[in-house]
Amino acid sequence: MVKSRARLVAGTAVVLSAALVLSACGSKSSDSESAASGESCVDTSGDNVKLGFLNSLSGAMSISEKTVSDALNLAADQINEGGGILGKKIVPVQEDGASEPTVFAEKATKLIQSDCVAAVFGGWTSSSRVAMRPVFKSLNNILFYPVQYEGLEADHNIFYTGATTNQQIIPALDFLKTEKKIKTIFLAGSDYVFPRTANKIIKQYAAANDIEVVGEEYQPLDQGAWGTAVDKIVSTKPDVVFNTINGDSNVAFLQAYDEKGLDASTAPIVSVSIAEEEAAAIPVDLTGQMTSWNYYQTVDSPTNTSFVEAFKAKYGKDRPTSDPMEAAYTSLWLYKEMVEKAGTFDVDEVIDAAPGITYDAPEGAVTVDGENHHISKTNLIGEVQPDKLIKTIWSSDGPIEPDPFLKTYDWWDPSKE
Repeated sequence: MVKSRARLVAGTAVVLSAALVLSACGSKSSDSESAASGESCVDTSGDNVKLGFLNSLSGAMSISEKTVSDALNLAADQINEGGGILGKKIVPVQEDGASEPTVFAEKATKLIQSDCVAAVFGGWTSSSRVAMRPVFKSLNNILFYPVQYEGLEADHNIFYTGATTNQQIIPALDFLKTEKKIKTIFLAGSDYVFPRTANKIIKQYAAANDIEVVGEEYQPLDQGAWGTAVDKIVSTKPDVVFNTINGDSNVAFLQAYDEKGLDASTAPIVSVSIAEEEAAAIPVDLTGQMTSWNYYQTVDSPTNTSFVEAFKAKYGKDRPTSDPMEAAYTSLWLYKEMVEKAGTFDVDEVIDAAPGITYDAPEGAVTVDGENHHISKTNLIGEVQPDKLIKTIWSSDGPIEPDPFLKTYDWWDPSKE
């Protein structure tokens, strides 16, 4: 497989993060000594506990990640109004990952060593998560990662509250095969870890199910030269385009789509990274285009109604809710449940307390898997409406247990391209 620029950046980030672990990154001498000895500098002796929020507030991914930060702050406010966690109020420490994996590694180190946070919530791209992994392992802290991703990972120090592949991509493929009867598919993705790995999985699924991949195109996250790729879609006439493009590159892709006269009736798309926030920011008609997620603002339940009302009351009636922000919101409530079950903020004891924790989330009831640190999630295939909200047109039969390594699929071979 050709290495993407994002993979190379992620590799650099791993080296940088390891160096930062050794440097103590400007923390007080006592805190540095604690970090060097593997001891935490978290202070819960008072009335507060500090938690890190690490999201891209600038750069290509800010279109998606700002709303995640907003959701985390809403959850913190609500938890504090209810008495906090173990009686301690949350003090958020916000950092900007700036859409760069190296910056995520830097900021994660700062949050743990200098700010002495008890846990960190954030990241979006897989490159950002991969860059942060050695930081959390070396410094023994917890990362709550809120976004759907390519799977093939489980980490002792990470909890994944977004979907893994068998909860989002494979159900979408099953839907396309059985409900839409597709025979050809075109793959369009951003050039980094998630889209390339996801498309490797999609290609093996397609080969096992008599579906022909008629094209595969990538562009860097911060670029939008999608005209040539859209020309190929026009010429190959696929039954569906599977879209793994992330961030504001989706704007350029769908503008090129619109300029070529393509729409849901002539060239349907299934997207796994366009939610309500992105749909609202894309200045073309997306009516009828499909998405695969685990939550939409339109989910009909009392819990979701309360969540949507609270979010709009805090941030404005025109602000939509979406899957990644709901997963981030849920992650903070899951952390509260874990800590209170453990009776302590100690990282090891909180991790030990996590298996089986259940929370009635806006998306529905979710449960933490003790083996792989993912959560059970119901898949929802949605269709974009004229108002840019997304309506469910198909759902799985209840929550799907997480299978990040695709152990239950006999067609999957990680050694194959």
